[in-house]
Amino acid sequence: MNGKKILFVSSELVPYLPQNEVSLMSYETPRMVNSNGGQIRIFMPRYGNINERRHQLHEVIRLSGMNLVINDMDMPLIIKVASIPRERIQVYFIDNDEYFKRKATFSDADGNLFKDNDQRAIFFAKGVVETVKKLNWTPDIIHVHGWMASLLPLYLRKFYADEPLFADSKIVTSVYGKGFEGELDADMIKKISFDGISEDDISALVKPDYNNLLKVAADFSDAIILASEEIPEDLQNHISNLQKPVLPYVTLQEFEEAYANFYDTEVLK
Repeated sequence: MNGKKILFVSSELVPYLPQNEVSLMSYETPRMVNSNGGQIRIFMPRYGNINERRHQLHEVIRLSGMNLVINDMDMPLIIKVASIPRERIQVYFIDNDEYFKRKATFSDADGNLFKDNDQRAIFFAKGVVETVKKLNWTPDIIHVHGWMASLLPLYLRKFYADEPLFADSKIVTSVYGKGFEGELDADMIKKISFDGISEDDISALVKPDYNNLLKVAADFSDAIILASEEIPEDLQNHISNLQKPVLPYVTLQEFEEAYANFYDTEVLK
């Protein structure tokens, strides 16, 4: 991994959110790359339940101030950063008061998904790309973790298809077994097609559930990592039919060598 640039885009990340399969691997994978001589950038949403004072988040004025158009609405982009001290890893947070101020991640106190989760995912994908453009940082690999980040491959390959910064970047999506129950907003496909993305490319999102979101992510990725021991059969079959490089599930104790080898021999070949 020496000298390789890897952009990690994650729905969740420890220590900022509770530990689960996604948040732990979203931390362990960049830690592994960092310790093996790679260059990394990590992005996640700045959910309102992240304690800014405890984790010492602060706004980066030079990166903030842009408006992103989401479903014909101008939404201000705020960028914050923090460091994970023991690893000397910096994390960039995508923020917006309308989408991320509430004191929760994906659902309300009753367990109901937020009605604007689809718009939050679109905002997050665009916000990451626009910020990396401002940083003028060209990643060799873009590694996506978690469903809130799952629109990034689609937007990179379609909305930002002519952006030279990412012309040679390879996209890897880690697919996890546990996502969310139910569906996102029924008009999600219309909000994405507002950005000039063909409905044919996102036809699966007529039913915007977890499996279909990850199918779209896999469709526009160059390689896929099965990051859970159990993947829904429907999703597993879709991935198998894509004929793309797939890394089968490996345990946390064994992942470092497996992921590094997959990056080198399958993704960057």
